[in-house]
Amino acid sequence: MSAESTATTSFGHVIDGEERGSLGNEHFASVDPWTREPWADVALGGAAEADLAVAAARRAFDEGPWPRMGLAERGALLHRLADLVESHADELARAESRDMGKPVADARDKDVPRTALNFRFFADHARLVTAETYPMDSGHHAYSRYEPVGVVAAIAPWNFPLMLESWKVAPALAWGNTVVLKPAEDTPATATILARLAVEAGLPPGVFNVVHGYGPGSAGEALTTDARVDRITFTGESGTGRAIAGAAARHLTPVSLELGGKGANLVFADADLDDAVDWSIKAIFSNAGQVCLAGSRLFVERPVLEEFTARFVAAAEALRVGDPAQESTQVGPLASQEHWRKVTGFLDEPGGKVLTGGRGDGWVVRPTVIVDAPLDARVHREEIFGPVVTVTPFDTEDEAVRLANDSPFGLNAMLFTENLSRAHRVSAALRAGTVWTNCFFVRDLRAPFGGVGDSGWGREGGTFSREFFTEPKACVMAVRA
Repeated sequence: MSAESTATTSFGHVIDGEERGSLGNEHFASVDPWTREPWADVALGGAAEADLAVAAARRAFDEGPWPRMGLAERGALLHRLADLVESHADELARAESRDMGKPVADARDKDVPRTALNFRFFADHARLVTAETYPMDSGHHAYSRYEPVGVVAAIAPWNFPLMLESWKVAPALAWGNTVVLKPAEDTPATATILARLAVEAGLPPGVFNVVHGYGPGSAGEALTTDARVDRITFTGESGTGRAIAGAAARHLTPVSLELGGKGANLVFADADLDDAVDWSIKAIFSNAGQVCLAGSRLFVERPVLEEFTARFVAAAEALRVGDPAQESTQVGPLASQEHWRKVTGFLDEPGGKVLTGGRGDGWVVRPTVIVDAPLDARVHREEIFGPVVTVTPFDTEDEAVRLANDSPFGLNAMLFTENLSRAHRVSAALRAGTVWTNCFFVRDLRAPFGGVGDSGWGREGGTFSREFFTEPKACVMAVRA
C-alpha cells in the first residue's frame, strides 16, 4: 500500500476559484510529525499548475473587479474572510498541528486569531491610511497615489504556515492585487482551507490562488521566474532567499525576503530575573524552537549567571513535551524527519556542555541548554531552528553588544534590564530589525518588520507593506487662476 493511499483527507490546488487536482494526477503525502504516518493526500503541482494559477491571477487583475473595487468594498470581503477563519478555528488548528507538529492549543489560541487579525488590520489600514500632499510655490499642486502592482507570488514557510501566509496575502489583497500562494510542501493543508474560505467569503475567481509543490525545478521556481509576476514575497531560509533574489533579478521583479535569524538575548544583572526567565523560555522553546526570531544565543551578565542559568534550566525541564493533539502539550515534535536530522546533527557536536535536553522519542528534541560553547562553535554561529540555546557570560555592556552583533544575521534581539537609559542605549546599538526590551514577540502591525544582513531584504507591516504591494505614483497638476 502506498503512503498516499493510507491518508483519508485530501487537499488540492485552488486555481481560479476552484479546487482541483494536478494535471497529471500527481500527489504527495503530508506526514504527521507525531505519528510519523501520512494523514493527508495533497495535489503535487509543478510548472504547469503554476502557469495556470498565474494566468488566472493575471486575468483577475487585468480584467476582473478586484483592483477596481473601492477600499471599503474590498475590506468588507476581507473582514468576511476573517470571520470565516475564526469560525473554522478548530479545523484550521488541527490541520496545522497534523501538518507540522505544533501544539493544537497554540495553533487555535494564537495562530488562528493572529491570522484573522492580519486580514482585519490590513483591510482597515488600506482604507484609513493617508496619502501625501506636497504644497508647491510654482502654481502647481502635487499629491501621491498608491495603486496595486498586479500579481503577487507569495512563498510561505512551514513553521507558522497559516499565520505567515496571511501576513503576506492580507496586505497584497487589501491593496487590490491578486495572489498566487505556494505553501511549504511540509505544511500544505491550511493554505487550501484558507483558499476555500476565501471563495466562500466572496472573493472573485483568480484573486487568491494556491499551488502546492516543491521549489527548485517545480512550482516555486516557476513562480519566481515568471515575467507575469509583479512582486515576490518569501519567508524562509537564507540560502533559498538568495536563490529567489537571483531568479527575480531576471525580470527585475521586486522581492521582499524575511530570512533566517540567530537572535541574541541579553540579560543584565539588574534585570527582573523572574520576568527574564519566563520570556527567555518563550523566546527559544515556543514552537519547539522553530522560530526565525528565536532567542538562541543567550548572554547573561556574570553576577547573575549562576542563578539565572539554574532557574532557566529548571523552567526548561518543566515544559510539557509530547503529543501536540493534547491540550496540555507545550513542546511537540519537530516538523519533519529531515529537519529532525538537521537539529540533532548539532547535538552530535555541541561544542560545549549540555545541561539538559537532547533527543526524545520519534522526531522530538527536548528543550536543550548548552553552556561553555566556544564563540566559533556551530551551535553558536548557525541557525539551528530547534529548541537549542547556548548560554554565554559577559562582563560589560559594551561586551554584550559586541557579542550580540557578532553574527551574519540581524533579524531581532532582546534585552532584559530595569535601567531605562541602558535599554535605550543598547536598543540603538544592536544590529537588528527588531529589538524587544523586557518582552518577546510583542507586535504592533504598523511597525516595520524585517532583518539586516543574512536576515533579509525589506520591511513589512503597515505602510511598509503598502510601499511593497503598491506602485506609489506622483501626480502633479497646474492650478488654474
